[in-house]
Amino acid sequence: MSHGVRVVRTDVSSAGVSAATSGPSAGPVDRGYAGSCPAVLKVAQMLTLLIGFICVRCSRWTDYRAYNFFEIITMCDFVMILIFYIVYIFRAYRMLSCINWPLAEFLHYLIGTLLLLIASIVAVAKSYGTAGLVAGSIFGFFATVLCIMSIWLSYKVSCVTQSTGAAV
Repeated sequence: MSHGVRVVRTDVSSAGVSAATSGPSAGPVDRGYAGSCPAVLKVAQMLTLLIGFICVRCSRWTDYRAYNFFEIITMCDFVMILIFYIVYIFRAYRMLSCINWPLAEFLHYLIGTLLLLIASIVAVAKSYGTAGLVAGSIFGFFATVLCIMSIWLSYKVSCVTQSTGAAV
């Protein structure tokens, strides 16, 4: 009976999900990340941002600048969250090691959440009781709360892990 050497690598994605892979049979998709809390949170953020965008886009506007700003912020956040989701699900952070992914995600959420909060406040203030505009603003506030939760998760992974030198 021969005992061969088997190499087992464990990787920790920058979203805090650890997955054990054994060789090349693991595949390009990180199935462990897809069901994790950060991934589900990203999907929920994308859905609320998309619903908020559609609500505002399909409504009659009273102030073009306020709702144009809301649309731009929601779509920029949507695209950035989608990019981070794709990077983590396909493990692109391994190939693009020149970028500090946890720090980039933390800064994105910090700036994006602040802009989304401002856009939602302006949108609800300029809605004048129009149902679609109010609904879009409320979904903007829901997305803001979800982004704040992601800020906390990103902070725990990027700042606390780097300052203590410990791996999550």
